[in-house]
Amino acid sequence: MPVIDAKHDIDNLTLTITAHFAAPVQRIWQIYADPRQLEKIWGPPTFPATVVQHDLTAGSRTTYYMTGPDGEKYGGYWDVTAVDEPNSFAFDDGFADADLNPDPSMPVSKCVYTFAEHDGGTHATYASTFASAEALQQVLDMGVVEGSTSAINQIDALLAA
Repeated sequence: MPVIDAKHDIDNLTLTITAHFAAPVQRIWQIYADPRQLEKIWGPPTFPATVVQHDLTAGSRTTYYMTGPDGEKYGGYWDVTAVDEPNSFAFDDGFADADLNPDPSMPVSKCVYTFAEHDGGTHATYASTFASAEALQQVLDMGVVEGSTSAINQIDALLAA
């Protein structure tokens, strides 16, 4: 499994997941840049993602929804704030309503995804910062660590396909 560490720090309002992939940085980058590949790994296996709009450039918005086992749809969005292809990108990650508009009642995290060459593969760091301890705790209670870990771990199967 690619994920080697997942830790949260309530005092610093952070959640950081680290993974290693047996693929070059450019290949990992393409998974996040291509909406059809992104939807294969963004949601956990039981909540597959459908990417509606995606352009991995600063100033753009990605919209998507995940479909749960019961058929219910859960919307989300990224507001992309910075891109350094193929090394990193940053975005505000939030929840969305049924029309894929931001839901202001839910937490937003500031995310930075970084990819670096490591032993012939890629070392990936997925770092998220929250506005408050309550916001971080809310997503922890929703299962963000388990969901994100299982989603990221799907990358190996995509690479093998």
